[in-house]
Amino acid sequence: MVTMIWTGALAVGGLMLILWLIHLPLKNAAIVDAGWAGGLALLGVLYGVTGDGWSTRKTMVAVMAAVWGLRLALYLLFTRVLGHPEEGRYVQIRREWVTHIPLKFFFFFEFQALLCVVLSAPFLLAAVNPEPELSVLEYAGTALWMVAILGEIASDVQLSRFKADPRNKGKTCRAGLWNFSRHPNYFFEWLIWMAFALFALASPYGYLGLISPALILFFLFKVTGIPATEAQALRSRGDDYRRYQETTNAFVPWFPKKAASRR
Repeated sequence: MVTMIWTGALAVGGLMLILWLIHLPLKNAAIVDAGWAGGLALLGVLYGVTGDGWSTRKTMVAVMAAVWGLRLALYLLFTRVLGHPEEGRYVQIRREWVTHIPLKFFFFFEFQALLCVVLSAPFLLAAVNPEPELSVLEYAGTALWMVAILGEIASDVQLSRFKADPRNKGKTCRAGLWNFSRHPNYFFEWLIWMAFALFALASPYGYLGLISPALILFFLFKVTGIPATEAQALRSRGDDYRRYQETTNAFVPWFPKKAASRR
């Protein structure tokens, strides 16, 4: 298992090094987000190939990791990197860092690689589980994964369609799932990690897989997720987004409230 972890760390660290080099002439650090998702897909497949667990289980976790990670990586690549200016939150980071920006981004990219290794714990635990049959927890994890990935795809499609309409420039998306949550994509992303953790719970030391959804929740609420995204939304959309904050849950989809000004 230690060899698998080191091999995975070298692989995803190398991937992030390549993406860091690409981002220099591209001048778009958002490529790291696509690399994060792609790196996790890489680790899921790598563990599935090299793990000594039951082949059916290894295949399942590798496929789930690959489908989720590659879909998200390609979505981020085509909607935030290729042919797009650098996302506002990364522009803000550049302003705040002021000096030695390329070097600081190098450590930022490689930190994402380290994060990938930690978050991939559910893939690793499942890939080394030799039990020759699936448990109820694994079936439940798979079912939850299916629901979550459909929700994530739906929220991404709804947002992309909204942004594609030039009449919506400067406006806040309230279409579909975005009417019930300010960040439905983040919610379903976290739900996917809950599914991976639930799947891993059936394996020896599977409780360690719970670290992944806990870390995702921490980063979403305290670091680079909701705080940075909402700060940028307020800078770019102002009062329109403030009204959206008044009526719509930040995370868990729920029915919108009436705006204070309408009471």
